[in-house]
Amino acid sequence: MSPFAVKAIQLLLSLSILIVLHELGHFIPAKLFKTRVEKFFLFFDVKFALVKKKVGDTVYGIGWLPLGGYVKISGMIDESMDKEQMAQPPQPWEFRSKPAWQRLIIMLGGVTVNIIVGFVIYMGILYFYGRNVTTNEELPNGFAVVDEFKAFGFQDGDKILKVNNEEFPYVTNINRELFLRDVNNITVVHPGGAEETINLPEDVGSYMFDNDILLPFKEREEPVLDTVVAGFPALAAGFKKGDRMLSVNGEKIDYWYEFQEKLRDRKSEENVIEIDRSGVVQSINVTTNENGQIGVDNVSNTRKLEFSLGESITGGVSFGYNILKDYVKQFKYVFTSKGATQIGGFGAIGNLFPSQWSWVAFWQTTALISIILAFMNVLPIPALDGGHVAFLLYEMVTGRKPGDKFLEYAQMVGFFLLIALVLFANGNDIYRWLFK
Repeated sequence: MSPFAVKAIQLLLSLSILIVLHELGHFIPAKLFKTRVEKFFLFFDVKFALVKKKVGDTVYGIGWLPLGGYVKISGMIDESMDKEQMAQPPQPWEFRSKPAWQRLIIMLGGVTVNIIVGFVIYMGILYFYGRNVTTNEELPNGFAVVDEFKAFGFQDGDKILKVNNEEFPYVTNINRELFLRDVNNITVVHPGGAEETINLPEDVGSYMFDNDILLPFKEREEPVLDTVVAGFPALAAGFKKGDRMLSVNGEKIDYWYEFQEKLRDRKSEENVIEIDRSGVVQSINVTTNENGQIGVDNVSNTRKLEFSLGESITGGVSFGYNILKDYVKQFKYVFTSKGATQIGGFGAIGNLFPSQWSWVAFWQTTALISIILAFMNVLPIPALDGGHVAFLLYEMVTGRKPGDKFLEYAQMVGFFLLIALVLFANGNDIYRWLFK
């Protein structure tokens, strides 16, 4: 199966799971509060549905347009824009007849479920798979440092000891820490053995973003193959596990990141790679794919941490919370001209998944998407759950309910904004595919 198909299947399965669970978050409290749910659909059934069946008052089904899903709740102004129903007198089973606090719980149900699902998945990953981490012991050659950070005083071969004067054991998290957290100083040990605490400029994350330096520290790992991925050029070219990369197109390499960078700049081009296979030096010709990849992975030096059930619960909550907090912090970059060009649609989401099927990677990515969906849905934009929540909070604080006409117009504006965002995000994907 092609890497594209593997990613597409994972994306479809992940979104299907998350959409159903999100809509259940609305459906269950609606039922508890005796509110009629007319439809429960995975994907949108514009004009027709692939499958549908009515059980009680609710039609359950699968639509043909995989852009989300929905529950249609009686007496609610939503994307269905059912003006005929809203023109009738309110009925006791309708959403608009319920107390504001019940309506608020119904609207927050989907977001709440997405948060819980993300946290629970992280708990399960820690319990069943553990967590791979890298300390200085597993990274004996330290880091390569970009020139901009060398100007601060860092050197190639540095090892990270502390961040903000606190021990920092899992050193490969340093780039994310710099980009998303408030880092004032880093203590390193230089190749000669001298320790130094280096002060950083204020808001170093924005400095990294503005100067396109998202990986100032790169692990200096040995360029030895561990995996040759099926469906990629490397397998057909004859690469094998244990091969040590020596050069790319005549340019010597010492570390894995150098090998990746040299190929990444030569997308869909033929390359001559010199390797050492069991002491025998030979050259292999291989053409990279459109992403500058040949489908190999290196021997990664990591340490596996095991977690008890209790540790998995607390660790999963902590990990999920940090993912949410980091995503919220980086969301500010969306509102810059550079950040807007990096917004991605379904292609970008699909590329979060690996090109080979891996259950642990699938669940990790699903948990991440679930938390992202929770945050995006709670934004106070009409047509999103957060828009409904904002109007309900206004009603609860002021005691005045917004008029139906106002809500209808707000819903239409929000809907068109969302459509524009979807088109823009997927347009970015297409542009990157064609020109980058």
